[in-house]
Amino acid sequence: MEWIVGVCVVMSMFLMSWWILCGKNDEDAVAKVNVPKGNSGWPLIGETLDFIASCYTSTPVSFLEKRKSLYGEVFKTCILGSNVIVSTDPEVNKVVLQNQAGNFVPAYPKSIRELMGEQSILKMNGTMHKKVHTLIAGFLRSPQLKARISTDIQHTVKQCLASWKPHHPIYVQDQVKKITFPVLIKVLMSVGPGEDLDFLHREFAEFIKGLICLPLKFPGTRLYKSLKAKDRMVKMVRKIVDERKKIVKDSNADDDGDAVNDVVDALLREKGDSNYSSRLSTEMISQNIIEMMIPGEETLPTAMTIALKFLSDSPLALSKLQEENMELKRLKTNGSDDYAWTDYMSLPFTQNVISETLRMANIVNGIWRKSVNDIEVKGYLIPKHWNVMASLTSVHMDDKNYENPFEFNPWRWEKIGVVAGNNYFTPFGGGHRLCPGLELSRLELSIFLHHLVTTYSWVAERDEIIYFPTVKMKRKLPISVQPIH
Repeated sequence: MEWIVGVCVVMSMFLMSWWILCGKNDEDAVAKVNVPKGNSGWPLIGETLDFIASCYTSTPVSFLEKRKSLYGEVFKTCILGSNVIVSTDPEVNKVVLQNQAGNFVPAYPKSIRELMGEQSILKMNGTMHKKVHTLIAGFLRSPQLKARISTDIQHTVKQCLASWKPHHPIYVQDQVKKITFPVLIKVLMSVGPGEDLDFLHREFAEFIKGLICLPLKFPGTRLYKSLKAKDRMVKMVRKIVDERKKIVKDSNADDDGDAVNDVVDALLREKGDSNYSSRLSTEMISQNIIEMMIPGEETLPTAMTIALKFLSDSPLALSKLQEENMELKRLKTNGSDDYAWTDYMSLPFTQNVISETLRMANIVNGIWRKSVNDIEVKGYLIPKHWNVMASLTSVHMDDKNYENPFEFNPWRWEKIGVVAGNNYFTPFGGGHRLCPGLELSRLELSIFLHHLVTTYSWVAERDEIIYFPTVKMKRKLPISVQPIH
């Protein structure tokens, strides 16, 4: 009986301490008249349960929309153990993402911070972040890479599709990872099919399970297992980076374009700066190569899967997409030219389907930052050390920005167009941390959709999208295919 009383006392003290800590921030905030209105919810859990519950419905923005109607487009809440200013205002989001005065730093759950490590590009700021981001983005957007990688993507897509058996259930969300992960590993460090790739895929699957978990890292916990998997991957990547460094040093060659074959090369070499490779340690490069694997296992496969979900539910859009891609296939079959990346990217309706998929099922629901000062934005005061969530999904699903936002309508992009710097369409984030692989992601989606709709017709089983902890299909989208003759 005494242990029960003891537990109750400890729990009471813990709840009281939490309430005081959350309350202190609120009391400080009350003194600032422009702090957004809102509600901190229950002690300890805040409004987390309401937030998570909305993510398991067909309207994941309901949590945000309810509070937006009560408190305005920018409001405060307490979710996932943190006081948060939530912005559903595209102009406020732009200020947060652009971060011109350096007022915001990245903020992530403790489990992510533990897994990414201190040298992660996610945590970098200032000159070093700009340098690394520029090197990676420059390589990923280069015409030389796109021309070369298009052939690799085509081969991997065709290989995957050829393994699909008619009238057998195919779980799309699992299948597309057979495309995206090998392609990304080749882009990152030129590792092709074989034991090394299989090892990385196996260990990465273990590693990524810990991204959203309790931040406990003693033996047996999820975080501990994920950290061990990362250690094993880093050991392999470190060996590759060391070997590549030796080649660079021994060759003593100029850093011309031909020398940069993958991201490891891009981080080891920089035109006009012979000392740069010495400033990026092997450890730093290895850690960030692991981090950049995440799109190949999570974000891009999810976008591919959800595109199929939307197309399955929209026969008219699927017919238009198939018509456009069949025309390209006929041109290539009757001609002698191979496919080029420009062929895929010049298909207007295909690009509209991709934009509409990214708008409706934004893989990254929101961007999290922490304020380093008291910051005033558009009349709102964001208190120092508070988290800020710039909600991308709420902007994409606002009927003030898009007519009938819950309707899958690729034709809307014929009028809107995808404009660089558009505050109302930010599936890849924005500012200095804009996803460097956005063009490569669009290319891979385009190649996948082209070969899918010109190879198979399909029937999808009933499935639904869930939005927490990440966006994915509840049943991995089972389909049955039939070859097109």
